[in-house]
Amino acid sequence: MFTSIDDFAVSWKQECGQTQRIFNTLTDASLAQEVSPQDRTLGRIAWHLVTVIQEMVSRTGLKLEEPEPSEPIPATAKEIADQYAKTTNALLEAVQSQWTDQTLLEVKDMYGQSWPNGLTLELLISHQTHHRGQMTVLMRQAGLVVPGVYGPAREEWKTFMNMEAPAL
Repeated sequence: MFTSIDDFAVSWKQECGQTQRIFNTLTDASLAQEVSPQDRTLGRIAWHLVTVIQEMVSRTGLKLEEPEPSEPIPATAKEIADQYAKTTNALLEAVQSQWTDQTLLEVKDMYGQSWPNGLTLELLISHQTHHRGQMTVLMRQAGLVVPGVYGPAREEWKTFMNMEAPAL
């Protein structure tokens, strides 16, 4: 749980930067990639990551004017990536301007549970990480080269480390 706005800012910038790399790799055609008709498409997961930010933090009282979950998925990967950048920057600015470290300790009702605001921010990052992993699998199925997040992706070993990726 975050107890410092500065600590949140460092983590948020790091995690959003990695997620932005994923978003920037998406193509318009890849947005339709799905595991099955019962599951979200790659585009739907990406748009969910954009809209869930406002949805979650609105429950804390934080004011953020960004897309609602009910807004339609944009038609292009670039629109989704651009909106992700705008929304993640807006969240950081809102937290830094509307909250203090003390505000992170305030408890709010979140989906029927009581969460301190600092926990909500931590779980927002964890939620993003969870869906980012789903996206990378769908990206591979769509034939995209996946950028590394917490280390080099298979395709990056040669470029960045002058090595072959380890055998599985």
